[in-house]
Amino acid sequence: MLKIIVKDGENIERALKRYKRKHRNIKVMQNLREGQYFTKPSIKRRREVQKAAYIQNLRDQEDI
Repeated sequence: MLKIIVKDGENIERALKRYKRKHRNIKVMQNLREGQYFTKPSIKRRREVQKAAYIQNLRDQEDI
């Protein structure tokens, strides 16, 4: 559970922004969506390898 302590004199919008950032960083919604259905471990591995290859390809293109 996320806890955001609002400091004295802190603007509520700023506290809300901190909450949203923490929520996004711990990937709450992404984990909930992934848990809705079962994904085989081989499929997970394949996606990770594809993602790594894609990122490596982008980095290689930057170097050129």
